[in-house]
Amino acid sequence: MTTVNEIASFLAQEFPQTKCTVEAVGNRGATVRHEVGLAELRPGGTVSGPVLMAIADVALYVAILGEIGIVPLAVTTSLNINFLRKPSGDKDIIGVCRLLKLGRSLAVGEVSLYSEGTEDPVAHVVGTYSIPRSV
Repeated sequence: MTTVNEIASFLAQEFPQTKCTVEAVGNRGATVRHEVGLAELRPGGTVSGPVLMAIADVALYVAILGEIGIVPLAVTTSLNINFLRKPSGDKDIIGVCRLLKLGRSLAVGEVSLYSEGTEDPVAHVVGTYSIPRSV
């Protein structure tokens, strides 16, 4: 299994633009954190949808890498998001992923997104990744 530090180093090198940090990985899941900045807010002080989708995508990618190792060419094939409530614009967003299926060529997972400190999710995401055959 790949460690938090290994995945964090990989993300820092290959995706320096991401603001997500890896908090936990393992047991077919992962938790990531994203510090929200002013540029990521939309009118009304809420976090923009594209930012939430990116956080979910990173959480899913991290969970998969935690299980199969560092595979840079594992790619998103679908991502479906349901926005449930307004996220707080002044709190970090926490993404909690659980893998539902991890096969040889496809992985499917769900991610719940939370404003830090709240129990109710602000969004629910289901995504699928394609895993290259060389794994």
